[in-house]
Amino acid sequence: MSNWSAHVVVACVVERENRFLMVEERINGELKLNQPAGHWEQGETLVQGAIREALEETGWDVEPTQVLGIYHHDPEQLPYGFLRIAFIARALRQRPGHVLDHGIERAVWMSREELIAASALHRSPMVLRCVDDYLAGQAYPLSLLQHL
Repeated sequence: MSNWSAHVVVACVVERENRFLMVEERINGELKLNQPAGHWEQGETLVQGAIREALEETGWDVEPTQVLGIYHHDPEQLPYGFLRIAFIARALRQRPGHVLDHGIERAVWMSREELIAASALHRSPMVLRCVDDYLAGQAYPLSLLQHL
């Protein structure tokens, strides 16, 4: 039997005026680009986790409005994979002076073209795939997710 497991992460695709809220973070000393995303924590709903991660990593309060999709990725260099529950979220307000999570350099708004130009920095193939799925109109109601 395999010891394989997946880490459950929540992520937000936040778009405003054709630009996406992204995070520049240091992973093992290397600069990477990602949507605001992180591990889902015990005791919170998936939506609560997405709201928390967005605030911790960007200083923005967001409101998830729909489920974008569920994505699986197994990085070659890691002994585990990721199961990402991605949300479409609306930016509500930025909290000036908010201290970002350790390792986060900054939050930045980027166009799809800028994201493509920086594709070598993407933390995973899920980054551009989520943007493209959003732009293609993929969306599911939040009621898809049930916590019993």
